[in-house]
Amino acid sequence: MGELSDTEGDLYHTVARLAQRTPFVELLAEASAGLSVRHNGHLTTFQRPPRIRGAVFRAWTASGWTEVSVSGLDPVSLRFAEGAIERVLAHRPAHDNPPGVASTVRLEKATPTPRPVRDMGEEEMRTLARDVFSWTSGIPDIHETEVQISWHLDERLYLNSAAGRCSQVICRVRGMVHPVAMENGRAESDRLVQGGVGGREVLDGLTAENARRVADSARALLHAKAPPYGRLNVLLAPSVTGYFAHESFGHGAEADQFVRDRSYLKPLLGKQVGPEILTIVDNGAYPGAWSEIYADDEGHPAQRTVLVDHGRFTGALHDRATAATLGTVPTGNSRRSDVFSRSFVRMTNTYVEPGESTMDELVKEARDGVLLEAGVGGIEDPQGGQVQVKARMGHLIENGKVTDLVSSMALSGQVLKFLSSIRGLSGKEDFALDTGSCGKGRTDFLPNSAGGPYLLSSAVVGQA
Repeated sequence: MGELSDTEGDLYHTVARLAQRTPFVELLAEASAGLSVRHNGHLTTFQRPPRIRGAVFRAWTASGWTEVSVSGLDPVSLRFAEGAIERVLAHRPAHDNPPGVASTVRLEKATPTPRPVRDMGEEEMRTLARDVFSWTSGIPDIHETEVQISWHLDERLYLNSAAGRCSQVICRVRGMVHPVAMENGRAESDRLVQGGVGGREVLDGLTAENARRVADSARALLHAKAPPYGRLNVLLAPSVTGYFAHESFGHGAEADQFVRDRSYLKPLLGKQVGPEILTIVDNGAYPGAWSEIYADDEGHPAQRTVLVDHGRFTGALHDRATAATLGTVPTGNSRRSDVFSRSFVRMTNTYVEPGESTMDELVKEARDGVLLEAGVGGIEDPQGGQVQVKARMGHLIENGKVTDLVSSMALSGQVLKFLSSIRGLSGKEDFALDTGSCGKGRTDFLPNSAGGPYLLSSAVVGQA
């Protein structure tokens, strides 16, 4: 199907030979390519991310897993990996199967791209970046604008000795416009991001109207009021709802944290943690989402995993090891940044499902408080259950109406207290997912998406 097809026979025979020495062996091969252009009105630069073509082999031994990665798929590289694993098995031969369920799935999928972004070429990408820049350059007070357009094609082939085979090719496309407004020494900015899995159609939202709208938003922030502070009614816009979902039931629900007793959520499994209207899911199979995958890096199909079901904490995210330890099944959440990084239990697309209210109804219900818009980051404490989410801007809510613009702010507090205060969720017409990345700790960053509808609760708010 892709670039790896020419080496699949050699990879298969390597697995078959190693399988004669151990009850279970698997490999993940990867080939990637990409291109990014940045334009700021003065300079246009192109960057190609490091090209990957390699594989990681993992075999079960008497003392656990052993892994070897190679930065090539030629016969010499494969023989090196095979020999390295054989030497380990000679000293620590395994006599039983590894814990957990081995994938026997056979899958072959690729991102549908009727308009392949790879066909654009450098000149067309440069032209689009300059056009987008020009749409903001004539707007008063816009001091500078940065435009970035990028695509990344990632092909992965998983094989194991249990006859599992998963081949997937995923193309991620992203466009970003970041205008900065300045006046009397004050600088403010806003950002428009269009991203997802697909082809050139992902960039269709980079229009003159949208670029000027985000530039006008940056200008307006020059005269925004300071945000309120204290415990308030808070209405979260979809991107802020997404950051909350990611930080509250993302890392805390990654089951390797359960195994290490590093999650405040572990003793709450099966218990009511929020109102009936609240459902939070992680869904690697969400079509077109930034973190869509077809299978994880252990060959288990991506799926929709319900974390909170109508207010009850019902599930966690698993790889084969954590599923075996906790007596359940893998959820398709074992992911590697690349074949040179270790595998972790990781989120994919994490979001709050829509409710049945309208935004206007939620504003009236809030009566007085603040609307937080344009989420920009978050911090979580998976052991203590604290969370902080930052927003680039917002609006006051006064007497049931959205009023004055306010500048950046942060929401913070105990997750469980925030959940118990949720009073409403808007409908599917407001639902949106963002594009971002997430690391496990400070490393191993992966594409990650989060979102939801408008969400009404209460929390402590202060200036960011």
